[in-house]
Formats: sequence, C-alpha cells, structure tokens
Amino acid sequence: MNKSSLLDLLAEVQRGTLSPAAASERLANLPFEDLGHARIDHHRALRTGLPEVIYAAGKSPAQTAEIFTRMAATGADVLATRADEATAAAVRTTLPATEYNPQARTLTLRQTASPELKGHIAVLCAGTSDLPIAEEAAVTAELFNTRVTRLYDIGVAGLHRLLAVRDQLISVDAVIVCAGMEGALPSVVGGLVGVPVIAVPTSVGYGASFAGAAALLGMLNSCSPNVTVVNIDNGFGAAYTATLIARASHPS
Repeated sequence: MNKSSLLDLLAEVQRGTLSPAAASERLANLPFEDLGHARIDHHRALRTGLPEVIYAAGKSPAQTAEIFTRMAATGADVLATRADEATAAAVRTTLPATEYNPQARTLTLRQTASPELKGHIAVLCAGTSDLPIAEEAAVTAELFNTRVTRLYDIGVAGLHRLLAVRDQLISVDAVIVCAGMEGALPSVVGGLVGVPVIAVPTSVGYGASFAGAAALLGMLNSCSPNVTVVNIDNGFGAAYTATLIARASHPS
C-alpha cells in the first residue's frame, strides 16, 4: 500500500464501485501483517515513500519466501537483500518472475508500472572486489525508481580512471562510493562534486584492514565536508538514503 494506491482505493469508494466493507477488508493488514515469525510493515510506503524491504540474512529460506509472497500479494514491488541461492530458489518456486542477482545477493519483483524516474545517482566502487556492495546499492536504487549510473573499478591507485569519468558526475543528485582497503576514494570524489557523497566502507582488504574497520575510520575522518558514511558493506542503506536525496531534489 502506497499513497497512490490508497487514493485509488478511496476514489473507488467515492464512485460507489467499491463498498466501504470491501475497502475495509483491503485495509485490514494496515499497518502491519503478523505472520508469527515476522510483522510485515505494509504501511511503511505511506509514511516514508519507500516500501518495506526484507533482510534475508539470518532468516530461513522458508521464512523469507513467506514474507516475500505476502508482500507481493499486495501488488507492490518487493526487494530482499542478502539472499543466498537456497533462499532465491524458495522464493522463485512461488514467484517465478522474481529476479535474483547473485552478485548483489538481491531478489527483486517489479509489479507496478514503472513511473518516471525520480532523480539520478551515481554508484562508484574502488575495485572489482567491491562490486557486490556496489551492485546491492545500484539494484536497490533502481527498484526505487531512481536513475543509476554505474562507475566501477576507479580506485585511487589509478587516479586517472576516476578523472576520466568525472564528466558523468556533473548531473547527479548524490554519489555512493564503495571502497575497502584504506577507504580513500570517497574523499577524492567529495573534492570533485558539489553533491552529497555517501561513503560505504567494504570488508575488502588484507589483515590490517580489519574487515572494513580501517576503511570505516578513514571515511569517518574524511577532510571532504560533503562525505557522510554508512556501516560496513551497507550498500542498501546508502541507496535508500541516496534515493531520498534524489527525490527531494526533484519534487513532483
């Protein structure tokens, strides 16, 4: 349920094509649906403009499949992150139209007609090893109807690669930068653009990178004032925030 579908429902009642009782039945699962092991927040899109998303890690394939199926039954677009192949198989058994991206570990089901894209973001990553996190961000933003430009393998070890794509950053509303190792790339990008830069430290690197902690600390200490930081490997969180920034930049 989102604002548009709620208005459509109320309009049907107003026209007399839907009875108040039938409308009440459709709204019965607001604000949430209790499955026993999960309470699905069908009301989230009405409050925030973006829907509930399933974090599949730690859930059994059966649990994720049930949540995914119940969310899909409302007619909304559905996204699950951190899904493994067993979870993907369980979901696709019931909903074969669901797309699984094994690199991003995402499951997506688009059921709504794609509206006009709201805003434009760029997703950058320092190296190919950072691709899973960058793709999680890109897939998330795209399902939320944001235009995404992908610019990958442009880390500071070869700065000319970043400078070669600088022109593609001019028109974006926000930039997501995924990097491991020492986490230097967001600071450099922050000095080249006049929009928010959301830094995503990744758990890529040798021992002293401490599974992303070194990159996290480097990004938190960035000298570029337009850089803000999300948690280690949190491509989803970066995309969620970047989408809200992009939408605010293009109010309807």
